[in-house]
Amino acid sequence: MGGVIGPGRRYADLTTTEAGRVGAGDPIAVIPAGAIEPHGPHLPLATDLLVAEHVAAHAVALAAAGTAGTAGVDAWLMPPLGYTKSDEHANLPGALWISADTLFRQVVELGSALRASGFTRVLFVNCHGGNSALLEVALRELRRRFGLRTFLYAGKATPGPTELGMGIHAGWAETSMMLHLHPELVDMTEAQARVPAALADCQHIGFTGPVRFGWLADDLSDTGVIGDPTGADAATGERLVAEHVAVVAGALAEIAEFAPAASVMWGVRR
Repeated sequence: MGGVIGPGRRYADLTTTEAGRVGAGDPIAVIPAGAIEPHGPHLPLATDLLVAEHVAAHAVALAAAGTAGTAGVDAWLMPPLGYTKSDEHANLPGALWISADTLFRQVVELGSALRASGFTRVLFVNCHGGNSALLEVALRELRRRFGLRTFLYAGKATPGPTELGMGIHAGWAETSMMLHLHPELVDMTEAQARVPAALADCQHIGFTGPVRFGWLADDLSDTGVIGDPTGADAATGERLVAEHVAVVAGALAEIAEFAPAASVMWGVRR
C-alpha cells in the first residue's frame, strides 16, 4: 500500500485495492464523533469535531507506530460523525443537529458496512457529551447484530479552577485545547464566564452526580458557555490534548487484543 500506510492512516484516502487488503486483517475502525453547535462568542461551532478529529488521528498514528520491540496496531482513521445529537443547543444560533433516532440508525448502518468491509473492531472517539449515551447503546447493538467488538472513548470534562466542577462546555478545558490546536479560530476578547453556580448547592442533582437532569443549554446560559473560559491558555490545552491522545492510543493497544470469553473470565472449564 506504499505511502498510504503512514502516520495518517486515513481509510478514506485508500484505493479500492488497498481497502481490500485492510479487510484481510483484523483492523480497528476509529471514528471521531463531534458536533456542530454553539460554543459561545469566542469558539467556533466545530470545536468538538476539531478536537475529536485531532485526538483520533494522532492516537491512530501513535498506536500504529508501536513502541520499541512491539508491533503497531492495525487501526484506521475513519471520516468523522459531525452532524450528531446536539439538540440541547437547538434554541441557540448555529446548532446543526439530527435526531437520536437518525443518528442511531446511521451508526448501526455504518456498523453493518464496516463489518462487510472486513473491520472486526470499532472505537468511537467522542468529544461531544450529548452523543455519549446514544453511542453506549449503539455499542451493544453493533456487537449483537454484527459481531463487532465495539468501544467508546468519551473523555470526561476537566473543570477549571473557577468553574465549581461544572465546566462542561466551551469553558476552561475546551478553550485551552482550541488555543493550542486552532488559535486562529479563538477570540479571547469575547470569552465570558457562565458558571451555573446554583447547581453547586445541590447535593444530589448535577451533571455527574447520582441524580441527572434533563437540560437545554439555554436553561443554563444565554451564550452556550457552561464554564469559565477566561483563564484558558494554550500550554494547558497542549497538556490536555496530549493526555487524550495518550489514553486513546493506549486503549487501541488493548482493543487490538481484547477478546473476553465467559470460560476465561469466570474460570469455567469446557
